[in-house]
Amino acid sequence: MEKYITDPSTGLDYELVGDYYLIAGEDDPAPQPLGLWGRRRLAYLKAHRRSLYNDLLLSGKLENHLHAIDANATDMADRLTAQLSRAEGLTEALKAQDQMEWVRRMNSIQARVREMVNDELIHS
Repeated sequence: MEKYITDPSTGLDYELVGDYYLIAGEDDPAPQPLGLWGRRRLAYLKAHRRSLYNDLLLSGKLENHLHAIDANATDMADRLTAQLSRAEGLTEALKAQDQMEWVRRMNSIQARVREMVNDELIHS
């Protein structure tokens, strides 16, 4: 018996699995994992916006919503971190000269960026 056959009347391809021919189709692509911001949005929706969470879930739009929020939040965080670093004079020279000061200032910037992204995108 052949491994693959095509039905000429329907154009469907069939694959031999054990003793049976099953419709051969592409496997569903693996779902993309959610990033940090997408997971935070999901937790926020479940805890504080149950009706919106249920609406998105039941309409099948939840995954797309979370991936869009994740992408937008990541872009926003990267952009804000770069802008604040430039504005506050965080340079590679400072990093080489005084690592602890550079880390302290970068942690401060990252904490402010997290708050901004949370306020604008995650908790809205």
